[in-house]
Amino acid sequence: MTSATRQPGTPAAALRPRLIATDLDGTLLRDDKSVSPRTVAALAAAEEAGVEVFFVTGRPARWMDVVSDHVHGHGLAICGNGAAVVDLHGGPGAHRFVKVRELARQNALDAVRLLRDAVPGTVFAVEQTYGFHQEPAYPKLHMEIPDNLLPAEALLAADGPDADQPVLKILAYHPDLDPDAFLALARLAIGDRANVTRSSPSALLELSGPDVSKASTLALCCAERGISPAEVVAFGDMPNDVEMLTWAGRSYAMGNAHPDVVAAASGRTVANNEDGVAVVIERMLTGRV
Repeated sequence: MTSATRQPGTPAAALRPRLIATDLDGTLLRDDKSVSPRTVAALAAAEEAGVEVFFVTGRPARWMDVVSDHVHGHGLAICGNGAAVVDLHGGPGAHRFVKVRELARQNALDAVRLLRDAVPGTVFAVEQTYGFHQEPAYPKLHMEIPDNLLPAEALLAADGPDADQPVLKILAYHPDLDPDAFLALARLAIGDRANVTRSSPSALLELSGPDVSKASTLALCCAERGISPAEVVAFGDMPNDVEMLTWAGRSYAMGNAHPDVVAAASGRTVANNEDGVAVVIERMLTGRV
């Protein structure tokens, strides 16, 4: 399958992959959030063959415990849709930030104001390096109890809670809108103040720094290692994966992927519950793709 959004004649298939970049939820993880034994074995085989594995996710760093046991000798994850790179060596409780690409507070305040005006009823939460805060009306969508319940404007104020910590991401939720319609409205309203995407099946949007995405942070990490896009194989399932899948030399939309992801990827694999990432890695290591 060749995507209409990609240039034809990509020579990536002729190059030996040096890095696998995979999303987590809906991609590497099954719906019950487990990593199957087959997938664990495929990741281990890839790294044994000298192929680095990067977990590239919208999840915050503190939710990385689920994959800590499966990174083997590598141990790096791109979190928060590119807002941070975290070293997972040492296991749960020992994760370390090695790169932070923050959302400037003024940009965050502008984005909140613009989206609140354009789409009444939107409620917000604020993701920081070590803190999570939300507005009182924001629903219980996440695993933890928020550190503070305040309006977003107060959370983002210069003297707000955890003002010394970088803002990694703003979460915006609307209880009634279609998710794709909400995304389109938000991008139009916010413009270049922030990068707006979504990874949830609900109307939950994620706002990062203007130039921050999974793709841009992955590109920085690859450049530091002398790895070209043509040497990267990427996997994803939701709109926040589109830029990464377009950037990578080879990319695969999951069988359960959003239509925009299918259009962006150069190939397709089976669904996450059928170990679609492992299927491609196994074929890749035996020279069948």
